[in-house]
Amino acid sequence: MITIKQVHTKKELKAFVKFPFQLYKNSKYWVPPIISQELKTFDKKENPVFNDADAYFFLAYKGDEIVGRVAAIINWLEVNNQNEKKMRFGWFDFVDDLDVSKALLDKVAEIGKQNNLEYTEGPVGFSNLDKVGVLTEGYDVIGTMITWYNHPYYVTHLEKHNYLPEKEWIESSFPFGNIDPTSFTKANDLIKKRYKVKARNFTQTKEVMPYVDEMFNLFNTSYASLSSFVEITDIQKAYFKKKFISFINPEFIKFVFDKDDKMIAFAIVMPSFSKVLQEINGKLFPFGFLKLLKAKRESKDVIFYLIGIAPEYQNKGITAIIFNECYKTFDALGIENCIRTPELANNIAIQQIWKHFNPKIIKRRKTFKKVIQ
Repeated sequence: MITIKQVHTKKELKAFVKFPFQLYKNSKYWVPPIISQELKTFDKKENPVFNDADAYFFLAYKGDEIVGRVAAIINWLEVNNQNEKKMRFGWFDFVDDLDVSKALLDKVAEIGKQNNLEYTEGPVGFSNLDKVGVLTEGYDVIGTMITWYNHPYYVTHLEKHNYLPEKEWIESSFPFGNIDPTSFTKANDLIKKRYKVKARNFTQTKEVMPYVDEMFNLFNTSYASLSSFVEITDIQKAYFKKKFISFINPEFIKFVFDKDDKMIAFAIVMPSFSKVLQEINGKLFPFGFLKLLKAKRESKDVIFYLIGIAPEYQNKGITAIIFNECYKTFDALGIENCIRTPELANNIAIQQIWKHFNPKIIKRRKTFKKVIQ
């Protein structure tokens, strides 16, 4: 007998966050979230996404044992502004029992039906800066702090419940040694002269902060054409600034400006925290925070988190400037591996940017969709 209970108390929410720690306790590839951060993500007083979204958190029980979880999410900006009658679901984890996964998905569909929505899709988060997709390939590759990991049976469950693949993302990596700087150093100088643009680098986080809002504005503009994109609001910009920027080495942030000092491109690169997150197992204290700071300084693996270019400057070689600045930084720091975050498989333009580095696809992930009956 499977029982589905909605999360209401802090104790229940903590159980929701901690369920995967039990499910993946023996995994070499799952990367735990920081428990305190995850709780803040779901706190309606803390996360401004709740100004424009509703979320319902559910736990599945078999007797007294928790055997699954899911978040049912409605992003009203998406529903009302884009006329996407989508019921989102995310943070979807469960034991290998079809009755458990069905009961959780049925609860998501029930919420969707109550709100006159037309289909469910997931796993996705609240917005485009959240984790996305169920892993379909790459189960033997360590995850990252910005992606979900899952057992192979998740895909089988979704298929057996008549969910159909909707979108696909690929993740790839390449060794720093693959980079031949001559492929962009000459272009870097030419592009700067032709378009009268300049790069800006940073050594302290406080130097970056005055430009972060402008970066998020450019993010909204440059990503607007991608499927399922939901614009980041002003209040969310402040939240993400606080949440993410402190994790990023300032020297890994690259901005490009035009002759009028208007930002036209950005790149956000993060050190990989995967191994240290496994080590601290969700806990910042007493020593987790110090270990994260050490990894931030010493990690030899980097993750290309976001790259954005203003539409009027796309296909004009601006990436040569970004890569030139990144190369100089990575070379000085002895970076060994470059990892790319999930990118839509049909985003050919972004894949063309990386082709000179001979990247190897290491993971694939998909969202799945089903019409609400």
